[in-house]
Amino acid sequence: MGLNKSAKVNSRRYQEKQPYRTKVKNLISDTKKAISEGDSGKASELAKKAVSALDRARQKNALHANNVARKKSRLIQQLNFMNKNK
Repeated sequence: MGLNKSAKVNSRRYQEKQPYRTKVKNLISDTKKAISEGDSGKASELAKKAVSALDRARQKNALHANNVARKKSRLIQQLNFMNKNK
């Protein structure tokens, strides 16, 4: 595989994975915002969507499995802490 072809393949793969990463990033930030506002109903709904998006990103190889596991764990931990201290 030549250098130009490798660059084209890398660029195409990057563009294919980017929407999954963006969706995950936006859902996680929305969930954290809801957690900081103390809205447990909205936060749990967004967390469910974020976990689903993380799983989809992993399935499509947009994110590494350990990265997905870490993000899910931290998100659920924050959600549980908020619910515990209510």
